[in-house]
Amino acid sequence: MDEPPKNFREYWQETLAGLARYPACPELEAIPLRSTAFATLYGLRLTSIGPYRLFGYLSIPTGTGPFPAIYYTPKYQSVHEIIPQGTANLQRSRYITFSLAGRGQRNADTPYAAMFPGLLTEGIGDPTAYVFRGILADSVRGLEFLLTRRELDPTRVVVVGNDVALITAALTGGAPYVVATPALFYKTAELAVRTQTYPLEEINDYIRLFPARAEAVRRTLAYYDLRAFAPRVAAPTLLMTGAPGTLLDEQALKPLIDALAGRVTVHESEQSLYRDGLYAEQWMAARCGIGDSQSILPEHWRD
Repeated sequence: MDEPPKNFREYWQETLAGLARYPACPELEAIPLRSTAFATLYGLRLTSIGPYRLFGYLSIPTGTGPFPAIYYTPKYQSVHEIIPQGTANLQRSRYITFSLAGRGQRNADTPYAAMFPGLLTEGIGDPTAYVFRGILADSVRGLEFLLTRRELDPTRVVVVGNDVALITAALTGGAPYVVATPALFYKTAELAVRTQTYPLEEINDYIRLFPARAEAVRRTLAYYDLRAFAPRVAAPTLLMTGAPGTLLDEQALKPLIDALAGRVTVHESEQSLYRDGLYAEQWMAARCGIGDSQSILPEHWRD
């Protein structure tokens, strides 16, 4: 692989040091409309680097715990969900679930509202100003907060998401398990020229608009390439890849798979929300000691 920038470690150390200067100052407010007999939902405000005030949905199962948890890191979409669309609400009866909106995403879009498409290239000409530096700090802050909860079993936490999930695990070391679907930061500049599909097409759009900045874009993306973070991800990881023959299939991701420090399970997409979703749900349940995962699956997924 291309070598990461010489100051790669310092870049991220400075990011985390900047985050540490701001206390999280959490504020929780119960949301009765979205609470149930088996779980209470809270709206959560947290402070991240900037300072920037974030929002998250925290759901706590009824009972004494300690409970396993699923941390849904910021997604690449404007919508912010309590749990992913299509997931059974009963998931909240067995897991603490925490879904964080990163800066610019809905519910965390004041004073900055992200553009979709467009977020992937916000500030990309300068690595110190790139928006994902803040978003990664946001994600780290979310995991730090979750790990303080007294209802939590810290040995049974799954960090779930796209590239942000893997990078968060690398930066914190506090993730027992990871489920990640690479989409943004794997050989980004190289792969973008081979596709017209968003979000990577945003890179092409940006370079067409600002051709003189092409080298600066590559320099910034080098700080985010998953291969540079992989040796620091010791957690057992489920890597959800693209279908065979696609841009991010198992073969394409092999350098990343080989570089990850922890045990890796690869699931190559079957291009079925049911099959792919079921595999991920069962993998998480097995690691978190949930033996009756069938009971918390969407009804149309059950045997």
